[in-house]
Amino acid sequence: MFEKLKILWHYVRAKQGDHFKDRASLEKWQDNQVQKFLKHILPRSAFYQQQLHGIDLCDWQKAPIIDKSVMMDNFNELNTVGITKDDAFAVAYKAEKERNFAPTIGRITVGLSSGTSGNRGLFLVSPEERCKWAGYILAKVLPGSLFDQHKIAFFLRANSNLYTTVNSRNLQVEFFDLLKPIDEHVAKLNDFKPTLLIAQPQMLLLLARAIEEGHLSVHPHKIVSVAEVLDPMDEAHLTNAFGQKIHQVYQATEGFIAATCKHGILHLNEDIIVVQKKYVDKALGKFVPIITDFSRTTQPIIRYRLNDILTERKEPCSCGSAFTAIEKIEGRSDDMLYFIGINKKDRIRVFPDFISRSIINASSVIEEYKVSQKADGEIFVQLKLTSGLGEASGDSIKQAITRSMDSLAKQLAAKSPLISFGEYTAPIKGEKLKRIERLKGGIS
Repeated sequence: MFEKLKILWHYVRAKQGDHFKDRASLEKWQDNQVQKFLKHILPRSAFYQQQLHGIDLCDWQKAPIIDKSVMMDNFNELNTVGITKDDAFAVAYKAEKERNFAPTIGRITVGLSSGTSGNRGLFLVSPEERCKWAGYILAKVLPGSLFDQHKIAFFLRANSNLYTTVNSRNLQVEFFDLLKPIDEHVAKLNDFKPTLLIAQPQMLLLLARAIEEGHLSVHPHKIVSVAEVLDPMDEAHLTNAFGQKIHQVYQATEGFIAATCKHGILHLNEDIIVVQKKYVDKALGKFVPIITDFSRTTQPIIRYRLNDILTERKEPCSCGSAFTAIEKIEGRSDDMLYFIGINKKDRIRVFPDFISRSIINASSVIEEYKVSQKADGEIFVQLKLTSGLGEASGDSIKQAITRSMDSLAKQLAAKSPLISFGEYTAPIKGEKLKRIERLKGGIS
């Protein structure tokens, strides 16, 4: 009962959190929150004591920047509860192997990230932080009030007591294991009849197909895309299939970073984090976020560089929020593709968004696609087209994509890329969908 009251308290606080009149007042408040947070955290984290040694707390934004590899290398000294990386990994791996998702060390929840960057990450969450997270995310994603009846269908690679914390008389959260067959999910959804559906884009696409084929009949009040970049083509398909706007949540091991407002526009959660922007193209508003989360004390996140590229929204959102609005999550910065400059010396950076829009705009009969690159100036395009098209139609679509890429290259003062085509291969069950990918090895 006490836990439910804590969740309610954090829910109310989150609902009242976006009350800032302008950016100046928000940033002043954030600075005060971070300084208070650091006074509390530094005596408890040996790693951050060293990181901020000799730096006045008023100048915390000058602290060294860390990333995932630094965090994992210093996991034992960074966390404030004395948990070792070896112990945390052992508990998390056992939970995944046994599909029993209540892993804790003492009272601390242990979780494992999906590791799209090639190295898996750990997160630690205290009981207090579980309540805080639950109240905050409910305030951001629930359609209607917390006191209404809600049935939440949550698709995950791995469940966690972080998610089941919210179960109550009004809230029923049902875990859907991504490793289970789609037919089993469809039957379970038809029986459960969720009011809120939360899933990855590739799972939402499978459910949309089940709706179109008449196998699935659900009418959730809200649909939230999570875990993967929501491609514009997929978003349009899902909006049409479900007959409603598709909302998004941007969350990582490092924190709850952004969520859509009632208008469907992503906003950074700047009432719990500070986001500094390392611009990769300021004119286009594209930046890598450096986050400081002043809401987490068990595994502090201070001046942490994510490996994603975000694009700022140029026009203010009509919701009136002072929180930064995001036009698009581009994907990982190490999935940036490269063309070769006209003079053959320049390496021309190509944002994933440029590639995806070139593919989408080439033809309306492209159902699935993936673009991979193993060498500058070369791309491999996998396609799945609307069934029933002849070989000639397929060839014309490939030609349209080639022309679209030629046009993009011309705009970028680059040579046209060498393009090869193949059949679309869906990701292995449980893996994240990546439409645009820079490969470390060869193309498979």
